[in-house]
Parts: sequence; C-alpha cells; structure tokens
Amino acid sequence: QVQLVASGGGLVQAGGSLRLSCAASGIIFSIDRMGWYRQAPGQQRELVAVIISSGSTNYADSVKGRFNISRDNAKNTVYLQMNSLKPEDTAVYYCNAIVRDSFYSGFVDYWGQGTQVTVSS
Repeated sequence: QVQLVASGGGLVQAGGSLRLSCAASGIIFSIDRMGWYRQAPGQQRELVAVIISSGSTNYADSVKGRFNISRDNAKNTVYLQMNSLKPEDTAVYYCNAIVRDSFYSGFVDYWGQGTQVTVSS
C-alpha cells in the first residue's frame, strides 16, 4: 500500500505564489508518473500538470507559463510551483502517482487527500 500526503495549500491573493508538495510512502519499487489534478466546486476533476520518470512534463493550457512541476525521485516527492495565481485557480488540488510495488507487479494508481488552494481577487 502507498500513501500520498499533500501539503502547501492555502489562501493567497491574485498574483501571488504557492508551492504544493506531495510525498509518496509505503512499498514502492518505482513511480512512473506523478502529477497534480484539481477540482473546483461544481466542476469535474481536471489535469493540471504531470511529470514522468524521465522528467518529461505536460501542463494544462490554462497553467502553462505560470506553474512548474518537478519531482525528487530520491524522496518520491512531486512539487507544483504556482506563480501568478488567478481566482480561477481556486480548487482542491490532488496529487496522483502511478506506482509499482515490485519488479513483477503492474502499476497502480494512487491519490492524495487533496489540499485547498484559494486565490482571492
């Protein structure tokens, strides 16, 4: 079993910055992809940014140029640096990791508990 613990959310004014962190712990052989998703009230959960083990990244168009995703493979941790925040970035942010717990097992999808990000205008 793998646990993802996210932190770093909070309240910030428009134009400000926040940095989210998400650490994976438990029985981990390898992590293929880590990422961040968000869900605003009344909206579906949407992809914000993902990073794969090679370091390649993908961003939602709405956050390109403002957000940066990175990971520390030694710490099984993914980060999301959010700059130039806008009120429309307000949502619960969830971290996600696709994890293999042994050489012989398949990848399993895990989710963190979510952290609230609120951007005031």
